[in-house]
Amino acid sequence: MSKLSPLIGSDYPFPPKPAVLSVQEKLDYKEKIKQLLIEKDAVLVAHYYTDPEIQALAEETGGTVADSLEMARFGRDHKANTLIIAGVRFMGETAKILTPNKMVLMPELEATCSLDIGCPVDEFSDFCDQHPERTVVVYANTSAAVKARADWVVTSSIALEIIEHLDSEDKKIIWGPDRHLGAYIEKQTQADMIMWQGDCIVHDEFKASALRDMKAIYPDAAILVHPESPQSVVELADVVGSTSQLINAAKTLPNKQLIVATDAGIFYKMQQVCPDKELFAAPTGGEGATCRSCAHCPWMAMNGLKAIYNSLIDATGHEVDVDEEVAKGALVSLDRMLNFAAEQQLKVKGNA
Repeated sequence: MSKLSPLIGSDYPFPPKPAVLSVQEKLDYKEKIKQLLIEKDAVLVAHYYTDPEIQALAEETGGTVADSLEMARFGRDHKANTLIIAGVRFMGETAKILTPNKMVLMPELEATCSLDIGCPVDEFSDFCDQHPERTVVVYANTSAAVKARADWVVTSSIALEIIEHLDSEDKKIIWGPDRHLGAYIEKQTQADMIMWQGDCIVHDEFKASALRDMKAIYPDAAILVHPESPQSVVELADVVGSTSQLINAAKTLPNKQLIVATDAGIFYKMQQVCPDKELFAAPTGGEGATCRSCAHCPWMAMNGLKAIYNSLIDATGHEVDVDEEVAKGALVSLDRMLNFAAEQQLKVKGNA
């Protein structure tokens, strides 16, 4: 049975949306960005949850569109001297920690994450200090300081395997911050886990009752769910997985209709890999303007073309900086994840 930390609020100050650009303005910014990326020896690294036009621009300019684990690998291994991280702040911090010799820029440094906001390092450290015998595992959606306090960092694409590994070594675990992902992993592994009570404002909105209603309308549709969603939603899923895993499932499933419970930004890449399939957004807790996020992260939406252009013109106010000692501590937990992931890939290749 999970023990629970105090809940650290669920009402977050939402950022303003970028100004709407005209078609011509978008074209102008894209051309200028493409030229500046070459001049500045920079590459655009975008998350699946950014707007489709940002994902397309990353692809067109030799960058990448990926989940947070692949973003980290790509930025670390790419030859460019400057990384433009179109995502949220913890992704920029991770890129800087892994590549301290590179300049890491973000279109908007204020682009954050409800999981990061809901897991302040002082409170989380106090929580961990109450259980010194436990291994601390934190989700990538956390600050560099929280990562430095942890023993392991995980992303949703590899969390299950790492917890299984730690459980096989009889390790008791502190998990933070996403309570839904933690509960899903605990159920799958039966590991001894104490949970920090954070949530993603996008995934926490999906509702089982509305999802069942949608399934009744599209009975042949497969339901794809990110494990940051509530357990009642996860239980309805045909496939549960990270962003990259859901995209792969969309491609391989025989179903011609898919109901997808994750950020709507994923639809750009998902439609690319299965253009013949019909995609439906899973219902959220509210309709229209009354819902908190309407299945799209408000901080991811800050990554507009104008903001990317501004970061390339002048790095002031866009450059990611991580305290040296914090970075050193966070690198330990990040390297554990990356090394574990590399070992898993070798095993898969060896068994192929």
